[in-house]
Order: sequence, then structure tokens, then C-alpha cells
Amino acid sequence: MQKRIFITGTDTDVGKTLVTSCLIEKFQQAKCTVRAIKPVAAGCVWLEGQLKNSDALTLQQSMQQPISYDLVNPIALESSIAPHIAAAKENRTLSVQSLQQQCNLSQHQTDILLIEGAGGWLVPLNDNETLADFAIAESLDVILVVGLKLGCINHAMLTANTINASGLKLVGWVANIIDPNMLVIDENIETIKQQIKAPLIATIPYIESDNIIQRAHEYVNISLLV
Repeated sequence: MQKRIFITGTDTDVGKTLVTSCLIEKFQQAKCTVRAIKPVAAGCVWLEGQLKNSDALTLQQSMQQPISYDLVNPIALESSIAPHIAAAKENRTLSVQSLQQQCNLSQHQTDILLIEGAGGWLVPLNDNETLADFAIAESLDVILVVGLKLGCINHAMLTANTINASGLKLVGWVANIIDPNMLVIDENIETIKQQIKAPLIATIPYIESDNIIQRAHEYVNISLLV
């Protein structure tokens, strides 16, 4: 049976793409077939006559099996702003239904399907729907990426509680150290561990390196996923 996991974060720029790429690597090492998609990406640039997003390209390049860019990132928006605002600037409308139609998750015949969100859990699609509603409509499991910085405990608890209230299963969370100068990191992680009733599947240190994915995936333990 296919396992489908939605990767969300406590905010934007907390490492969702890094974690998704690490998960691709770990599942591939476990001899699973893996696909990863980013349904909506804002902040795209024109490459080879097509709007493309750096995060989606990272996912595409991480997969062993070739997959077209259109399948990885069905909705590409040019402005690097909230997706619903970027879409409005292009006279486009986002909705749960449009995402379901354009993503068509059932077309991905693979052991593991990873779906990377945009921004945080409740990033709007329109005035009435959020990207979380897409995850709910597709009954996806969820991994939460917590960006370790000042204020992360509140962000982590709020997001985890909202995920749990949605009825979806939070199968694991990741502590990603994005502020190398953060104080009492271990104590912050321990506090979040006590509050989130899902396993901590990785603590990723702050890494300054060109091969960050190759180094970071070593810290991810997919066997802890519930």
C-alpha cells in the first residue's frame, strides 16, 4: 500500500525542501520507489522557457527515477510572495479542487509519495481554503519540520495542535537548527518532544556546505515514523 506524506513546517524557510530531499534519499536507500512533488511553488524563474522553482528542482534532482518538472510542480507562480496573492497577480485562482485536479496524486505509482507544502500549515489558497485543506481532502499523513530558532516552541505547539485537530496523523517531526547562535537548543528540543505526541525522526544540525542534503540525510531515521 502506498504511503503518502505531506511535509509541512512551522514557517517558511525552515527546511521543508531539505527534509523532503533527505526523506527521498533515505527511502531510496531502503529500496523503496519514491516520488516527491511540490503542488504549489511561488518564487519561480524562467528556465528553458518554463517557470521553475529552485525547491522543486531540488526535489526533481534528488529522485533516482526520472520525472518531468510539470509532475513535480504542477502550479508554478512567479512572484516570491504568498501563493494566493501570487496567483491573483497572474489572474489565476487556487483551490483545493484545482490542486487535486492538477496534482492527480493517483497517477504516481510508487511506494512512497512525498508532498511538500508551501510556507506553514495554514498558508491560504483563497479566502476560504488553505493548503492544509488539500492535505485533509487527500487524507495525507504529516511530518512537521520545526525550524529551531527563538520562538520555535510556540510555533511547534500551535502547528502540531492544529494538525491533530484536523484529524490527520502526525507521523513524525524534525528539529532543524536554522539559527546556529540559538541558545539552549537541547532544552528547546526536549520541551517540544514533551508536547508533540509524535516521534522526533531527526535533529539536523546547522550545516554550511554545498552538499548539505548528503550530509543532513544521515541524521534522519525513517524507521521511527509511526
